[in-house]
Amino acid sequence: HAYPDDSRRWMMPLAVSIPLAALLYGAFRFLLGAYTPGVFAGMLLTAALALTAGSAAAQTKIKYALGDVLGVDDLLVLAAAERAKKRGVEVEITQFKNEEIATQAVINGQADVGQGTPYAALEKVNVPIRFFVQLSSLQFFPIVNNEHYKGWKDLDGQEIAVQGRGSGTEAIMLLMAKEHGIKYKNVSYVPGSQVRALAMLKGNIRATILDSTNKNFLMKEGAGKFTLLPMGNVKASDESLFARLEYLQKNQAAVQVFVEELVRVNREINKNPMSIVEERKKLGLLKDLPAKLEEELPTYFKEGVAGGIFPNDGGGESAAKNDLEFFGLSGSIKK
Repeated sequence: HAYPDDSRRWMMPLAVSIPLAALLYGAFRFLLGAYTPGVFAGMLLTAALALTAGSAAAQTKIKYALGDVLGVDDLLVLAAAERAKKRGVEVEITQFKNEEIATQAVINGQADVGQGTPYAALEKVNVPIRFFVQLSSLQFFPIVNNEHYKGWKDLDGQEIAVQGRGSGTEAIMLLMAKEHGIKYKNVSYVPGSQVRALAMLKGNIRATILDSTNKNFLMKEGAGKFTLLPMGNVKASDESLFARLEYLQKNQAAVQVFVEELVRVNREINKNPMSIVEERKKLGLLKDLPAKLEEELPTYFKEGVAGGIFPNDGGGESAAKNDLEFFGLSGSIKK
């Protein structure tokens, strides 16, 4: 069967399995004679018990740590979680105050799987942690209030706001500071692109970095008040999943189901960007999403597909290499 659909096939179609069973029964009858009914019944019972055990093992829960408020970019995770639930794997998503706390929850064993790119934090711990799938690659936009700043040089000695410590957004801003020979006065950590966009509108933040949806929202609502800064071509993960090695080894089946659904959702988005918008309505996901951001959903996913940010294969080896190079260049981790 075509990957990743194979794990859904618990048995062969009846048109094949019934004739095959009859053939096997005939063979046993010929070889074992009067003992056939008992032996054949025992084999069927054993197979049934094995199937039941496998099904029971699949009825499991993945405790998922998110260091952010649920937003547009989490729709693919929410959709995949709903699909995994139908296959016996419940993904319980807990929203933590920030990515640092969420990462610590995974390290301490309070959560099973974490979301993000906390390479800097994980570099400092002795617990074996593994990144196992890339959800999306970076597509962010540095943006400033042009009443105060016109370009990168103007940010020298100024304060900026990013998603979190060790995040991809921080790494981008640190890399840009290196490239432009500037040094920020302070880096504030404000989880949630939507939160940072609203803070920019209110004037509480003057320089930050936003995802596509909130960049479009801010440029539309700001009426010429904001300017995008050039960033160049950056290749690295925006969101990846990670877990303790021990957990991955002991829960391979459950993790595989979840990964299969994540990959399937990404493939559907790449084939039809509107598919995730339609699935959101069907499943009732992100019901509290503000109307103005809801209007930006099609644009966000169309731009994402055009930019190739949703991998069809979960990232693979190339994603890991790009991450190590990017976070190394930004100074977030040691090369």
